[in-house]
Amino acid sequence: MTKKENSDQKLIREYLEGNQTAIERLISRYKDKVYTYILLMVKNEHLAEDIFQETFIKVIKSLHQGKYQESGKFVSWVIRIAHNLIIDYFRKGKQSRVYSNDDYEMDIFNSQKFSEKTVEDKMVRDQIIDDVRKLIDYLPEEQKEVVLLRHYGGLSFKEIADQTNVSINTALGRMRYALINLRKLIKDKNLNLNTI
Repeated sequence: MTKKENSDQKLIREYLEGNQTAIERLISRYKDKVYTYILLMVKNEHLAEDIFQETFIKVIKSLHQGKYQESGKFVSWVIRIAHNLIIDYFRKGKQSRVYSNDDYEMDIFNSQKFSEKTVEDKMVRDQIIDDVRKLIDYLPEEQKEVVLLRHYGGLSFKEIADQTNVSINTALGRMRYALINLRKLIKDKNLNLNTI
């Protein structure tokens, strides 16, 4: 166990024994990493701030309920909580048909339009997915690897980071640049992904 992990455990125990500054120190230690992860996923600062606050409210409740296992890494556990809250948010959005403008940028992997079920929509969707998959081959190898592991392999960013021997931030950064490059390729090749 590293000194930081050991220190995390110490702060958690101190917090559970009534020391409020211990949890503040833990939040301060990881706030940038957790917030950056959330922001990269949701692409909206106000939403990222809301989910960030909700994450640490859930962290505090879970600590009091004894749900945190000391054998795990604290920051990975916090990011998993944030990730689950992000998924919950997007699920609720799909159920209520709420659309996010993502600051006017299109996320080609989280389009509501890809959930349509008619035969025509499925054919168009399959063609778009095929076109996007071909574009992925134009990406630099490191970016291509992250996109394939995440969207075609279904791995979490933590699993991607572990598998590729990089930090979560590096994996997230590669995904961010991959999406930027894919948007440029879509524009350069004049593909229309808004046809369904």
